[in-house]
Amino acid sequence: MLIKTQHFVIFLTFLFCISCQQKDTKLQEIHGKEIAMVDSIPEVDSIKTFITPYRDHIKEILDTPLAYAPKTMQKTDGELNSSIGNFIADLTFEISNPVFEKRTGNNIDFVLLNHGGIRAIISQGEVSRRTAYQVMPFENRVLILELSGEKVIELLSYLAKSKTAHPISKQLELHLNDRGEIAHASIAQKPIDVSKSYFVATSDFLANGGDHMDFFKNPINTTDIEYLLRNEIIDYFMKTDTLKASVDQRFIQIK
Repeated sequence: MLIKTQHFVIFLTFLFCISCQQKDTKLQEIHGKEIAMVDSIPEVDSIKTFITPYRDHIKEILDTPLAYAPKTMQKTDGELNSSIGNFIADLTFEISNPVFEKRTGNNIDFVLLNHGGIRAIISQGEVSRRTAYQVMPFENRVLILELSGEKVIELLSYLAKSKTAHPISKQLELHLNDRGEIAHASIAQKPIDVSKSYFVATSDFLANGGDHMDFFKNPINTTDIEYLLRNEIIDYFMKTDTLKASVDQRFIQIK
């Protein structure tokens, strides 16, 4: 089905009352006029000539191949973890941790992002900056939150209850039994210690309680590494020839 999208330009006319005696200006009225921009409006050759070089340059930047995906990655190819979710969470750890370590002297313990934040698949074949914009169209920043051990337990309970393939990096393992209860949980192959704190990388959207991830609210500390998630994906593409990702055992339910 073909859907035509209309764009509108709104012209506003401002009328002012100027008092010559008091020398002040006051807004009296605002008039608006809506003009539909549809494909029936003919192109203006002079504008098209001016825009074309810029449009072609942007298209070249977006579509230049950066890496190669040997198979399609999507967020529906696993039950509690997915190829694209694992891929994005792991690259977020790989790109973010050196920046975080350099600035704070600490290391990230694991990454948690959200299933809904992934907006497209990564198709088999060449990938580009446009691919990154399609997968991650939002201007979400990477934040590293220091959480108490108790908050991490809340985080694990949230994942167990939601039973959704939210992207988690490979440092975190979470296994559920056949009743959906937590049977095993570890970070860097060690049991969670409620007496210590952990550094969790996530997006600013989730850090503010998005997707009801309320355990992220009121962390011990927050570090903004000033890096967009999308830009991390692009930078990973640029330094990696062939992308590797698969569904694995990091978050599973034993049946």
